Amino acid sequence: MNILIADDEKSMLKILKAYFEKEGFNILLAEDGEEALDLFYNHEIDLAILDWMMPKVSGIDLCKEIKEKSNIKVLMLTAKCENDSELKALNLGADEYIKKPFDPRILIIRAKKLLKEEKVVYVKELKVNFEAKKIFKNGRDLHVTKKEFDLMYCFLKNKGMILSRQKLLDLVWGIDYVGEDRTVDTHVRRLREKIGEDYIKTHRGMGYSLEGKNE
Repeated sequence: MNILIADDEKSMLKILKAYFEKEGFNILLAEDGEEALDLFYNHEIDLAILDWMMPKVSGIDLCKEIKEKSNIKVLMLTAKCENDSELKALNLGADEYIKKPFDPRILIIRAKKLLKEEKVVYVKELKVNFEAKKIFKNGRDLHVTKKEFDLMYCFLKNKGMILSRQKLLDLVWGIDYVGEDRTVDTHVRRLREKIGEDYIKTHRGMGYSLEGKNE
């Protein structure tokens, strides 16, 4: 999943990036509101973590625009202590609000609650059931293998991102995997045979990405 973190404190960005990447999230960083808006409009974001006070575009104005344009979850960070600040953030659509200073581990727990995945996700004609670990197409069970499901899950979790063979090996087979990276090509081919050729795009010399927005 893609998380946008916007904060004008570089040290804060560095710390949060390390914590969230350790949990398996893909992180996009912005040091001001303008940069954050650019990332929002050019990437598929699952969660935005925004500092209230930022140059160029404030976190609260950024929250307002994101909520007007999308259904993305927004978590606000602020050093402000007034209750009306929290009320203002929530009234503008923020889904969660955390006051600085905070323990990054608490932030991750709050973020995960906001990102609580639906048990079922739809992508065009596909229905992906995370609980049952099954993929259906037009109501028909495709009988995918565990590795094929894990591969699809990985693509969904990193939708909009080009994943290299090595990245897929690390995420699906594990960083201690020993073997040919071409095994990725084999599994992608088999998955395509089941779900259809139009979902997974090949980027020559770069890797693969999942096509089609969640419905």
